[in-house]
Amino acid sequence: MSEDAYLVDVDAIRRAFPPGTEPPQLLMDFAAWLDGRPWGSVGCFDLDGRSSDHAPIFDGSPLRAAFALFLRLPDGSLVGYWQGVPGGGAPPIVLVESEGQYETLAPTLESFLAKLALKQFVGDLSPYDDDDDATEELAAWLRGRLGETDLEKLTEQPINSPDFRAWAYSWADEREAFWSKHPILAELSGLLHAYRPDGTNPWDGTHFRVAIAGGQCEIRDLHAGPQRADEARAVEAVLRRLRDAMWQAQPELGLWFWMSFRLGADGRIMPNFDYDTRPTFAGAPADLSEVEADLMRAPRPDRWVPKWLADEM
Repeated sequence: MSEDAYLVDVDAIRRAFPPGTEPPQLLMDFAAWLDGRPWGSVGCFDLDGRSSDHAPIFDGSPLRAAFALFLRLPDGSLVGYWQGVPGGGAPPIVLVESEGQYETLAPTLESFLAKLALKQFVGDLSPYDDDDDATEELAAWLRGRLGETDLEKLTEQPINSPDFRAWAYSWADEREAFWSKHPILAELSGLLHAYRPDGTNPWDGTHFRVAIAGGQCEIRDLHAGPQRADEARAVEAVLRRLRDAMWQAQPELGLWFWMSFRLGADGRIMPNFDYDTRPTFAGAPADLSEVEADLMRAPRPDRWVPKWLADEM
């Protein structure tokens, strides 16, 4: 067993919540209670906020305001609030699992913590080792904090709870259809026709990674080496139009720094975007003035300015 204490990053938790909202006090109090305790004593996780961009869900960037993911499991799965419940219902606590599984864990934070304390979860949401099991201490703290002696009552599941799994699969289907028909991606596919894989299997593909910051741009074909200069110029122009079109469609996100995509044998492109990680060019970090120029042109809410950039500024 690890002798390390839980990682509790309060700033990251706050940043995981959409602008204009704050983490509930109960979550902050739980973070304070957990801080310094042996890792694994109430479950194998860290309290470390993440945006939907970095969740294992396809095309998660547009969903930033729909989630507040505050807990990270060792395999990269994330747990937190699903703020985007259809119909505007109370946000439940959900699991966005690294292998593409989605599950509603509890109807409220109170219920989720009660389930932790009563060891109603299995796997990483249960204590690592009986010798360091602190769930009884958590139960005692929770009873006092909530003024509720019957924690079992808190774990009852509502009859008509929202179907998070169905919603997540539907989202993925809709976004795949959206990108499959996107005119700018169709244009990009035409420019990269020579890079289509020869295979006929649906999983065959050529992978690209793009970095853009201000006037800087680098396009990397992970399989076939760098493009010719004329190809690169044409591809860059299309990528910059895509970047601007996405910003205009969802201005609060600003401009992405990274785009990775797979070009299939059928010409379809399935993209992924990263708005947070500092881009690099020829292995060196992006010029800060170029990144700041992007931020001035496409402002973001303070909470969605990457921490590395906020610290630099």
